[in-house]
Amino acid sequence: QVQLGESGGGSVQAGGSLRLSCAASPRIFSINVMAWYRQAPGKQRELVAEITRGGALNYADSALGRFIISRDNAKNMVFLQMSSLKPEDTAVYYCYADRGQLYNGDYFYDYWGQGTQVTVSS
Repeated sequence: QVQLGESGGGSVQAGGSLRLSCAASPRIFSINVMAWYRQAPGKQRELVAEITRGGALNYADSALGRFIISRDNAKNMVFLQMSSLKPEDTAVYYCYADRGQLYNGDYFYDYWGQGTQVTVSS
């Protein structure tokens, strides 16, 4: 019943930009916090940016000044605009929802998307 689907990944040269999108399944009524995480080969998954339903933001230091997270509450979508990309940004980027409610009244917790690959070449 709960699905998160990412899109927008790809390959880009250093200094380029990409925009990631994540759409939640239509059965979802609301989501509290939506976030983007990433995992590079051989490294742990790390937070990139997160945004609450009310619009409060939190960024990893590596993302500050280069990435912008936003969301559309009506559509339960979250976006990540990435600029000035660096080779070290290469990773699989995952969409995350901490908790939310379905239209049938059920609650859900800790859902992840399947991930989208971002590759930045030097």
